[in-house]
Amino acid sequence: MINIKSASDIAKMKIAGRITGEALKLAGEKLCAGMTTKELDTIIHDYIVSQGATPSFLGYGGFPASACISVNEEVIHGIPGKRKIREGDIVSIDVGAYIGGFHGDSARTFAVGKISPENEELMRITEESLYKGIEKAVAGNRIGDISSAIEEHVRKFGFGVVKEYIGHGVGKKLHEEPEVPNYGKAGHGPRLVPGMVIAIEPMINLKGDGVRVLGNDWTVVTKSGSYSAHFEHTVAITSDKPILLTKVD
Repeated sequence: MINIKSASDIAKMKIAGRITGEALKLAGEKLCAGMTTKELDTIIHDYIVSQGATPSFLGYGGFPASACISVNEEVIHGIPGKRKIREGDIVSIDVGAYIGGFHGDSARTFAVGKISPENEELMRITEESLYKGIEKAVAGNRIGDISSAIEEHVRKFGFGVVKEYIGHGVGKKLHEEPEVPNYGKAGHGPRLVPGMVIAIEPMINLKGDGVRVLGNDWTVVTKSGSYSAHFEHTVAITSDKPILLTKVD
């Protein structure tokens, strides 16, 4: 069942979204070569807690950290630890914050220093595809319109679309209905109505769609070994334009 949020619910979700977005922005500002992914996770954790919120991911399904930090060929669900971030890496950071009974969820891929032109393009096209999807997140459209817009943009550049992991509804639970794939046909899927809140999150590979899960049962990597990028916003459907609940200046 798709949970429709009231105006009061969405006002609360704006707070969760703001904290999520600010934690992600802070992580990007602090990210540098030489630091460990665990140090970055601590920065995120401490900021979320300082705002009176709880990290959504900590303990979720047994996940052992406050943020998913995925480096290079890691697509999602990277577990922070002793790994040192290096010049030329691209680092995908996925953050959630829970406060007032609601979650926010957002992700972004950051470049560490100078990266290759192909990975610059990968990041740019992935972020563009997120906004192509958001453009379709209007009442009266269907989920497939979002999915199709993302895939169509990405395929033009020859990049791979991760199909095993997708976007989702957000609210009192971190993951709610509906599912929001990053591939599909326009005109298909549930119709968008005001009060729906969804996480749109393209996960795009430089080469090929295929992914696999590492032995830690969490971290997802590309089968090709190529790099992957991930961008995400929590988006509220309204009678007018979509509201990006996790976007901060």
